[in-house]
Amino acid sequence: MILSILSERDAVSVAELSKELKISESTIRRDLNFLSDAGKLNKVFGGATSIKLGSGVEEVPFEHKEKEMSAAKTDIARYTATLVHDGDFVFIDAGTTTYRLIDFLTNKKATYLTNGVAHARKLIQTGFDTYIISGRVKPVTEAIVGAEGIALIEKFNFTKAFMGTNGIDMKAGFTTPEHNEGLLKEAAVKNSYMTFVLSDHTKFRKVYPVTFASLKQACIITDFVPYEKFKDITIIKEVKT
Repeated sequence: MILSILSERDAVSVAELSKELKISESTIRRDLNFLSDAGKLNKVFGGATSIKLGSGVEEVPFEHKEKEMSAAKTDIARYTATLVHDGDFVFIDAGTTTYRLIDFLTNKKATYLTNGVAHARKLIQTGFDTYIISGRVKPVTEAIVGAEGIALIEKFNFTKAFMGTNGIDMKAGFTTPEHNEGLLKEAAVKNSYMTFVLSDHTKFRKVYPVTFASLKQACIITDFVPYEKFKDITIIKEVKT
């Protein structure tokens, strides 16, 4: 209940929580200590603030991110692969969860376009009809970005787009650290009939500098939702087994 309240505000006091939840202030303080130790909120003097800020513009190398939340990414990828049907024209965003998705794709009557170097390589090796955009390759994430790629994406009409994200927030929407990559993601979302954001639960309530879509522009596929209020804004599929 405390986390649900914080999902709607950035800060709350012990006195406010005690009054709203009808629980003693001493119990609230113990709960805040527990949640702070678990990394769910920031405990401050007299109350708590939500954990929603990402790490600015810093990006983690692809090979490191690929190992994080591995089981959750596998569950998300396995379910997402079932959404591809014959004749689909699919955009696959660069990212580690979307990279895992390719392991479970079976439909070779669909066409795939990606801005991920590693993604294109894996798609080709598996025998899928594959296209890759042109542009600058980011050495850290191996994502292709730039005006050339955006211009190409704007010429297409995807039936489905499978996107990665760094942060998901009720106000900021889906966010990413880098401006050029954000513009490319935005173009893919705008030119897709249906958009799915693939994300494990750790991305919720995090905000990075660049918004590429609002929550209403995409469905979310995740292992589970840590904040129920997100379900009031968009369609969310929880796939935790």
